[in-house]
Amino acid sequence: MEHLAQADAPAPVADAVRLRDFFGLLPDPRDRRGCRYPLGALLCASAASVLAGARSLTAIGEWITDAPQWVLRACGFAADPLTGAVPVPHPATVRRLLARLDGDVLDEAIGAFLAARARQPEHAVGKRPALRAIAVDGKTLRGSRHAGRAAVALLAAMEHTGAVLAQRQIADKSNEIPAFAPLLNTVDPTGLVVTADALHTLHDHATYLRERGAHYLAIVKKNHPALYARVRQLPWRVIAVDHYQRTRAHHRMEIRRLKTAAFTHLDYPDAARTLQVVRRRRESGTGKLTIARVYLMTSLRPGEATGEQLAAWIRGHWSIENLLHHVRDRTFREDDSKVRTAHLPRTMASLRNLALGVHRQDGRTNIAAALRHTARDYKRPLTALGLAGRKGSIGFA
Repeated sequence: MEHLAQADAPAPVADAVRLRDFFGLLPDPRDRRGCRYPLGALLCASAASVLAGARSLTAIGEWITDAPQWVLRACGFAADPLTGAVPVPHPATVRRLLARLDGDVLDEAIGAFLAARARQPEHAVGKRPALRAIAVDGKTLRGSRHAGRAAVALLAAMEHTGAVLAQRQIADKSNEIPAFAPLLNTVDPTGLVVTADALHTLHDHATYLRERGAHYLAIVKKNHPALYARVRQLPWRVIAVDHYQRTRAHHRMEIRRLKTAAFTHLDYPDAARTLQVVRRRRESGTGKLTIARVYLMTSLRPGEATGEQLAAWIRGHWSIENLLHHVRDRTFREDDSKVRTAHLPRTMASLRNLALGVHRQDGRTNIAAALRHTARDYKRPLTALGLAGRKGSIGFA
């Protein structure tokens, strides 16, 4: 599926990147005999419904059933040559297709679409490409658990701004570690800085990233005792502060200090700098003070990233919890979903990732409000997904 990552946007404006072009490259899991509806049309309609707030398979089916004829045509459904009417697929047809889709190629298509949609003009010759941070973290779909199978677990790679560029299902009786490299194989490594929790602070992961030209920002904890002791025992008291930040929010005041030290003798692939973050947090109500120290390593050399950038990436890693996992649970009610059949749990998670990525790229910070806004006008999800141009281009009804 390498051609998905190489698919370019037809035009530089965001709403000209057509989701149909990416879904049209997916292999159809259905038998060709009796296929009445195009694969791309069914997927585009499903994606548009989730972008408009559909939380369940039932809601997706209802949105497609109620959609006007011009919406179905924009999604790619063909009109009957005799009557001129566009036939509406039965909700069971949509459900069966979503249950049989290959999750890996679907997520690759969604990631390629979001990457193309956010693609900026090429940098001038001779300029270093801008660094962009991606957080890697896992999530369990609790409602997918049943007596015969454990809950589906997914590993995602999300830009710190909120768009999921890759997702991988973790094999049963395994963990996130084997899925790390396959997850990032489809992500463009140019100017990439990968952040992850201490579970992924492994030599193999660092070697993989550096061989692809990507950088890492790795947390060092006591599960690597020798490495942790060496970093912790550096003379941090005499090292100057690179970045200082003081914030007040959520009934607490927090002060964060970042120090960095160039270090070329760590037993870790291409480790160039070590970092110490000291966080002092005081609760406004109780006055309780907590102090935490975190140690990290990075392959970014002095001059390649400022203290302010490093501090933003360290703090921004946990945005994957707030911008992705929390929103899928609370806004889309993912943990309440009891969908368990075949590939449906992952497919629904992928469509939610697509909706969140599009809304984040469009500058929406309140996703619940964005879903309500999109649901009030059929033109809005179509335009956001590149399924229709601006008003008047396809004869909006």
